[in-house]
Amino acid sequence: MTGSDLLARPSDALLAHARSIRDEATGTRITYSPKVFIPLTMLCRDRCGYCTFARPPSRLRSPYLSADEVLAIARRGAEAGCHEVLFTLGERPEDRYPAAREWLATHGARSTIEYLVTMCRLVLDETGLLPHANAGALFAEEMAALREVTASQGMMLESLNPNLACHRGSPDKTPERRLGTLDAAGRLAIPFTTGILVGIGESRADRAVALEAIADAHRRHGHVQEVIIQNFLPKPETAMHAAPACPHEEFVDAIALARIILPPDVHVQAPPNLSDNFGTLLDAGIDDWGGVSPVTSDHVNPERPWPALERLRSVTEAVGFSLAPRLTVYPEFALDPGRWLDPALRFPVLDRSDAEGLGRDDPGAVFPQRTAEATNVGDGADVILAGRRSTAWYSGSDASPVPLIPGPARAGGAVGEVLAGVRLGQEPGVDELVTLFSARGPEVTAVAALADELRQQTVGDTVTYVRNRNINYTNVCTFKCRFCGFSKGPLSLNLRGTPYLLTLDDIAARTAEAWEAGATEVCLQGGIHPSFDGDYYIDVCRAVHAAAPGIHIHGFTALEVTEGARRLGEPLADYIRRLADAGLRTLPGTAAEILDEPVRRILCPDKITTDEWLECHRVAHHVGLRSNVTMMFGAVEQPVSWARHLVRTRELQRETHGFTEFVGLPFVHMAAPIYLQHQARRGPTFRETLLIHAVARIAYRGDIDHIQASWVKVGPAGARQLLQAGCDDLGGTLINENISRAAGASHGQAFSESDFRAIVEPLERPLAQRSTLYGVVARV
Repeated sequence: MTGSDLLARPSDALLAHARSIRDEATGTRITYSPKVFIPLTMLCRDRCGYCTFARPPSRLRSPYLSADEVLAIARRGAEAGCHEVLFTLGERPEDRYPAAREWLATHGARSTIEYLVTMCRLVLDETGLLPHANAGALFAEEMAALREVTASQGMMLESLNPNLACHRGSPDKTPERRLGTLDAAGRLAIPFTTGILVGIGESRADRAVALEAIADAHRRHGHVQEVIIQNFLPKPETAMHAAPACPHEEFVDAIALARIILPPDVHVQAPPNLSDNFGTLLDAGIDDWGGVSPVTSDHVNPERPWPALERLRSVTEAVGFSLAPRLTVYPEFALDPGRWLDPALRFPVLDRSDAEGLGRDDPGAVFPQRTAEATNVGDGADVILAGRRSTAWYSGSDASPVPLIPGPARAGGAVGEVLAGVRLGQEPGVDELVTLFSARGPEVTAVAALADELRQQTVGDTVTYVRNRNINYTNVCTFKCRFCGFSKGPLSLNLRGTPYLLTLDDIAARTAEAWEAGATEVCLQGGIHPSFDGDYYIDVCRAVHAAAPGIHIHGFTALEVTEGARRLGEPLADYIRRLADAGLRTLPGTAAEILDEPVRRILCPDKITTDEWLECHRVAHHVGLRSNVTMMFGAVEQPVSWARHLVRTRELQRETHGFTEFVGLPFVHMAAPIYLQHQARRGPTFRETLLIHAVARIAYRGDIDHIQASWVKVGPAGARQLLQAGCDDLGGTLINENISRAAGASHGQAFSESDFRAIVEPLERPLAQRSTLYGVVARV
């Protein structure tokens, strides 16, 4: 459809068409960027007739903000939970003002852009906030320098009409300069923000021309991540102070034109602070609110304060949408860093990302993690954190997560369709599970509510736990799982602790202690020591059984079992039978991590494959041993990997009926090598953690009855919420749990019945001790 065809369409039809494109592209999700604004300089060589941002040197305390001032603003933003710092500034003021040239020279910069590069690097290094540079019309070499210190850049196209009175005396506002910058950004693979200003004297046809030029640039390079449609408002002390404000009807018409003209993968944004009734902008097809700051004002429109986040959320949700924070770089670009990000920006973006490439949504500060050496820390964390501390929730931390449950439950769109299908008895496949993992806001509560209904129908209200002790017999391992902070080897990082190997007598003594303390289970897991042959595991089982004949031996991952059989050259089934004869009763599901090969090649490239893990458990089930399903999540994978993991294990359960429970294991990042090497996220968000357990309950309905919450990973407050989202079990008392502690977890040394009761009692649900196989506990 040509621009002239669009301009001839009735307004209602135009808006309906725009909404349909938006709904198909982004569904019910509306994004925004929590950011802090830094006005690096308000000097500008241009003389735009509508601008109150630009000021002469006589009206400024200093031509530029100092490094200390920049950093102070950025830190306030980081502490308030922002992810982005937007540098706003005038264009090339040193070409107009001697005061600007003198200040820059005094501070060791040859130009405003050079100083901007330095400040972006400072903010990135000290706060981790992702810089976005809105520096106007730039040359390619300037944009290339900024690309090394920014995650994205931007410049408003505004209009391509060369005869607008408001742009007289503004050499950087010519169509040639603006289009040249837009095209250079594409050639340099810079995620780019641009837009048009509506109501500054341009015609409706002019708007269509500008939008078509943006669309053409994006088709050439794929780099335009968002287009801002901004309405003109007159301001005192400007040349256009007496001009009429952009009529609302023209504004929403321009938004609809943008949504229809632009490719569907380009996001359309309108600022909420420039419209009194900003919720109506959703009717025109926007999918993003732009930057909203809890700390700083809109320096370009200081008379228009940002809406509070709760108002933005309530307005968005009132018309059936959900609100999600994003980074300055959109997910499509964040998830393809090799193309769109300078190597120096890839980890900072990853560090603030959730599994979908959006911004982490746990409230609180996210600062770069810095560590100090720790040569021998026993069974605690293998790193000591230094510098400014993050206050947001992370798995393994002692911070309480944001309360998501209980809360208002509502789900429309794709999430609502999947939930309705599940209620009708339909089985969710990979695509449907991925949809559920995308839930936000009231959708999350709706997913959790259905999961909890299924929990109640399946196992009732009783919350269970098992008295057990972990025996991690060695931390020496020949395998090099990149997520593991527990294992030690010849190439271990110097931050990590002392290698050890327990003797059989040590193991027997710990087993006897556990039995005397009331444990009914020992959980045996450790590294794959280079000196082990398969008979070692047989010997361990015999030692444990001899020390406490009545204790349940839950031990050895699929990796240990498979490696033991391999080292003996013995068929797997025969080897597992010998383990069972020696006393082994169940296998833990660990070593599964994520059962999705592209992810395993990153996390544990020398470990058993997905098919080998499944085959080991298949054989164990046929031999007569039960096991569980675990899934480690939050490191490098996306939701499709979670869904594949659930579907593959569900298929095996229907074949063997050997799995007792699902255990979600949020990645603990603090001392994990892959995180310290800047190649993983800092674990899942709490929303993701809650959804993993709720969606697992839904996915396994009728197949696996029990869903366990890991108090070691999520803490007591987190576990209480998971018990309202489909979980029915709290796992074990875990005396001497070392693996999570070695990765940096604050929890893990032991839980008592009273600790479990403190979690459960506020829910008014009964607590019961269970056996490993979910039977009534009987001690002999």
